[in-house]
Amino acid sequence: MKEAANGELAKTTIGKARPRQRRVGPFQDLGEGASATARQQAAAILEVLAGVRTPTQAAEALGVSLPRFYVLETRAVQGILLACEPRRIGRQATAESTLATLQRECEQLRRECTRQQALVRAAQRTIGLTVPAASKPEKNGKKRRKRRPTARALRAVARLKIEEAPPDVPAAGEVV
Repeated sequence: MKEAANGELAKTTIGKARPRQRRVGPFQDLGEGASATARQQAAAILEVLAGVRTPTQAAEALGVSLPRFYVLETRAVQGILLACEPRRIGRQATAESTLATLQRECEQLRRECTRQQALVRAAQRTIGLTVPAASKPEKNGKKRRKRRPTARALRAVARLKIEEAPPDVPAAGEVV
C-alpha cells in the first residue's frame, strides 16, 4: 500500500483507495491541542536537554533572550515532574462539584424544615394551642436595647449648663 505524504488516501496498484492506518507508538498524539509556538519551544528545550543544541543556540532559534529561555526550560521541567506524579483513580472532587452537592443538600434541608414547621402548626391546631406571635429576628442572638432618643447636642448643652453654674450665689448660712 502506498501512503501519500500529506496523510490522504493512497492508491494501491489495483486502484482501490484505502484509509491511512493510525500511527502506533508512544508519540502518536504528542502535541495534540498545543499551539505551534508551544511545540517549537518544547522541541528546542528537548534538544538542549538532549545535548543537540546549546541554550544560546536554542534561545536564538526561538527569538528569545537567554534568561527567558531558562525560564521556559524551568517551567518545562516542572511540567515534566508534575506529569510524572501518580494519578488518582476515579472521579475527582472539584470546587464546582462540591458546590453543587452543598446546594442540593441545602435545598433538601430547607424543604425538610418547611415540612417540619407545617407539621408543628398542624399539631398545635389539633391540640388547641395558640400560635405564638412572630418576633423580629435578632442579630447575632443578642437582644437590642431600645435607645432613648437623646440628641448629642442636648447632652452637650446639659454639661455646659452644669459647668457654668453661677459662682456668686451664696450657699445657705454663708455671709457675703
